Amino acid sequence: MARIPLLPRLLRQQSDPSDESPAPAAAAATPAPTARRRPAPAVGELRRERRALLRVREERLRDLGGLALEMYRRDRFREDLILERCAELIGLEARVHELDLLLGGSRAAKGRSRCECGAPLLLGTRFCANCGRPRTEPAGEAR
Repeated sequence: MARIPLLPRLLRQQSDPSDESPAPAAAAATPAPTARRRPAPAVGELRRERRALLRVREERLRDLGGLALEMYRRDRFREDLILERCAELIGLEARVHELDLLLGGSRAAKGRSRCECGAPLLLGTRFCANCGRPRTEPAGEAR
């Protein structure tokens, strides 16, 4: 079966002024359908994906250390291979961070306090980095 190129045929139709019809004008007048947002996945699915990614990350990190050790042992260091594996690890970490944001913040950030302006107060800070207010300790938090 012979393939018929569509592009030359479409170009001829657009450049031919004698064959003007009202159909393209009517098609342009109709609004384009808006993209529908997909619902967010269930929290359980996100947690499962996060756990699986953390397991893969730990395995790849261990493999990267072994690879670097073997390269050192054989005195044949391939920087391109190390960079490729590091980029893969960074991609995994970025996805884990995205999942943390979807799950409502990182697990480490859940214990952090917040200023009256809403900015997170990091551990050991005395003033808010956003508004400059002095940190007020909650009643249950001891230093």
